Amino acid sequence: MKAAIYARVSTRDKGQDNENQLRELRAFAERLGYTIYRQYVDTESGGKAERPQFKQLFTDAHQRRFDVVLFWALDRFSREGVIETLNHLQRLSHSGVQFKSYTEQYLDSTGMFKDAIISILATIAKQERVRLGERTKAGLSKAVAKGKVLGRPGVDTEKQAHVQRLKATGISNRAIATALGLSPSTVAKYLEAARASALASAASGISWCGATRSSGW
Repeated sequence: MKAAIYARVSTRDKGQDNENQLRELRAFAERLGYTIYRQYVDTESGGKAERPQFKQLFTDAHQRRFDVVLFWALDRFSREGVIETLNHLQRLSHSGVQFKSYTEQYLDSTGMFKDAIISILATIAKQERVRLGERTKAGLSKAVAKGKVLGRPGVDTEKQAHVQRLKATGISNRAIATALGLSPSTVAKYLEAARASALASAASGISWCGATRSSGW
């Protein structure tokens, strides 16, 4: 099997620590009998979050240039939260590429428990979505109670509509950003504004219905 190694290292870490990570991953591949196709290494510098090698990894995965991705740990693979991280792993699976974590033995889609691993991660992501929705709803209800005006100024409604339609298909924020030529943060803002608007409308409708009932209508 051909393996791709992905590592995300930081300029704040000692160079020796970064090299240790890569050396251990290479030895890991050798023990498993894999042939290393390529190392994809992104270096974090300050607040920069761009990961060109991460993007290249998925381009090559889509073309089936390797069979499995090896990474040190899930938080080294992605720090975008449970939902986005799951999306990344599912994208690999949909491309026919497996994955293995060096430090987390349960994160292994190459064995007999592959389907169970994906199912567990999907359940965790679903719970995270529910919690996020509850927190957003609670925050908006509090804002409405205080009489605050919800929403963000300057939202391009046409682009927001495009973002919503693409998100409804289940693709990630990063993929939407690439497709529309936006930054991932802008995509997130459009989606947040859409959710806020929808919840505000719902809250307004509930308040209006209550008022009409109390007035005898």
